[in-house]
Amino acid sequence: MPAEVMTAPHLLHPPTLHRPIKSIYYTPRLSLGLIRGLDGQLESFSQTVESELMMKNKMKEDDFESRSGSDNVEGGSCEDQDTDPPRKKRYHRHTPRQIQEMEMLFNECPHPDDKQRQELSRELGLEPRQVKFWFQNRRTQLKTQQERSENTMLRMENEKLRIENITMREAIKNVCCPACGGPATLGEMTFDEQQLRIENAGLKEELDRVSILAAKYLGRPVTSLENHQHHPASSSLDQPVNANFASHSMDATTRLVPTVANSGMRSGGFTDAEKPLVAELAVAAMDELWHMCQPEETAWVLCIDGSREVLDYEQYIKNYRQSLGPRPYGLKTEATREIGVVMMTAVNLVENLLDAAMWMELFPSIISRAFTDDVLSTGVVGNRNGSLQLMYAELQLLSPLVPTRELYFLRYCKQHAEGLWAVVDVSIDILRDNLPCSQMRCRRRPSGYLIQAMPNGYSKVTIVEHMEYDDRAVNHMYQLLVNSGMAFGAQRWLTNLQCQCERLTSLHATKISAIDLGAIPTASGRRSMLKLAQRMSSNYCAGVSASTMHTWTTLSGTGKDDVRIMTRKSENSPGEPHGIVLSAATSLWLPVSPQRVFQFLRDERVRSEWDILSNGGMVQEMAHIAKGQDPGNSVSLLKVNALNSSSSNMLILQESSTDVSGSLVVYAPVDIPAMNAVMHGGEPDGVSLLPSGFAILPDGTSRLPLQHERVRVDSCGTGGSLLTVAFQILVSNTPSAKLSLESVATVNSLISCTVQKIKSALQCEII
Repeated sequence: MPAEVMTAPHLLHPPTLHRPIKSIYYTPRLSLGLIRGLDGQLESFSQTVESELMMKNKMKEDDFESRSGSDNVEGGSCEDQDTDPPRKKRYHRHTPRQIQEMEMLFNECPHPDDKQRQELSRELGLEPRQVKFWFQNRRTQLKTQQERSENTMLRMENEKLRIENITMREAIKNVCCPACGGPATLGEMTFDEQQLRIENAGLKEELDRVSILAAKYLGRPVTSLENHQHHPASSSLDQPVNANFASHSMDATTRLVPTVANSGMRSGGFTDAEKPLVAELAVAAMDELWHMCQPEETAWVLCIDGSREVLDYEQYIKNYRQSLGPRPYGLKTEATREIGVVMMTAVNLVENLLDAAMWMELFPSIISRAFTDDVLSTGVVGNRNGSLQLMYAELQLLSPLVPTRELYFLRYCKQHAEGLWAVVDVSIDILRDNLPCSQMRCRRRPSGYLIQAMPNGYSKVTIVEHMEYDDRAVNHMYQLLVNSGMAFGAQRWLTNLQCQCERLTSLHATKISAIDLGAIPTASGRRSMLKLAQRMSSNYCAGVSASTMHTWTTLSGTGKDDVRIMTRKSENSPGEPHGIVLSAATSLWLPVSPQRVFQFLRDERVRSEWDILSNGGMVQEMAHIAKGQDPGNSVSLLKVNALNSSSSNMLILQESSTDVSGSLVVYAPVDIPAMNAVMHGGEPDGVSLLPSGFAILPDGTSRLPLQHERVRVDSCGTGGSLLTVAFQILVSNTPSAKLSLESVATVNSLISCTVQKIKSALQCEII
């Protein structure tokens, strides 16, 4: 390179790096010949400067203090610094050949000694100081690149671990400890909470152990320790009758509350921490009920016979996957929907549903016990919109062979529009993840009523009943009926509601014609008879089921129609005689249609064929009250004309009810003077009754006889009937008396003889 070029720093080191390189051609100091001689070198120099500028811009973005491998800054380096005073930095540009030679040596020896630097500086025409700085800057640049690469890899690895951590946290969020029911990650809980959960697990184990021992000695499962502590069961019929046995007339709010082991929820309501979850559950249940009541909901399909709607469970899971969690292991699903019109205004119907006592009166054959445990919200002032309460209910089928279904649930009411209401029920055990599946017998998914007011004072009601239940304790005779959804399904709720609304309409009727009154003197007397019949039927329904309040004892029998008995003390109970009451019941299957069995049992003209108490005398209907559109829904006062004229005549109050879900025929002997007072408008509360009767249910299918059976086929239908016969008899006027074996033998003979007479009259004995 010419000497003048090497000594012209303003050519190789322009004062401003960002000035366009073409401005060098306008420097007035240079001659035209010199510029032409350096044309080739300037072209390569221009390319070098442009590449170095790009590299410098990139390094500035990364906040990198060192310079490019083609830059050499005099006066400082990253490794060694001279002690010379600060001076202005000068930038030396290296040619591509210089860079290439130094790069080759760097690849072989990144740290050259003084001798190697001296030799390289002579070959390249550079000062040893420039070579030294170049190697220092190159090492710094390489180190920075390696650190940047390592940082990038570490960032990627850290992001990967973070994603895996989030995934694992989500996966274990719902994992529960099998011992205490709490979260598996104890590190997220305080020490006190850990100790409480451990103590809770120990108490649960102790409770299970005590329950097993109690069941072993009592001979039946223990559903409530409180029941057995205050009401010990008796396996001997010669022992005194339990003085504390709850009577059927006990107020619902004073009855026993199931314990935590049975329901998963303590009595007394929720804590402040639980109430937001409760509100969220109620809102979610209301949203699901609203969609399930819509006609276009795809989760509903018609059953095979086309008689009712049932749930397509797979479609339901798709539509409501996040609703309330999966179905517990061992439970079956029962979901039905029915739509109908009832004779009651929408506002009155909502009020009846939100009052536990009135709700029981609407469904006496379905609800054996019910009460409100806690009121979380009363709704808007003067309106039930927003009402939220915690309730308990025990649902029954009228037979001692079918266990009742106990439920703790939220009942939430919402007004969606003018004249459009919805009332939803949902079990609260969904909030209790620590409830063992072995103690969960049933739970209610969002179920309830969509009530739309009609101009004529009636209401259009859509009922959805969705329940998960355990049927292992159900007698095989009732398995088909229960699993078909007819026992506790929406159809039974709707038909019972329609019949009861018709009854209430008849009860509160003000304009009664003389023809409708018949032998009843006044309209007030008609109303009193209806009230007395209602109490009689309610007492019958309350005493015939397998409620947790009852302790049935099975007597020896054939195994197909065993008689079960139960004793209770009636003391200071209004409407019942004073003393010891013995209840006896049996259930059997008949190859006769339910309608035919009902017509036979309610017909007073053939009563002597099965009623032993009539002693073969003729039975005459003295008064008749229609309480619905169906002729079978009525109240009658019957008179038995004894064959022996010296015997006093007897009056029988009888009520019959029927719908597609089942039928009832309930009756009781009544005192003649007391009945005369009732027919003239007297209060019926003082009349003592011990009801007996029949509950008639369809068998759930058109059962065919077995190969070894020969039966007469019912010409009125192909389906059979499930008949429950129940009697209540006063065996002693002294509450402290003991129950004798003679009394047991008498009632056993009475009920067995009645069953045989019914079979003979219907010509359905199995040969």
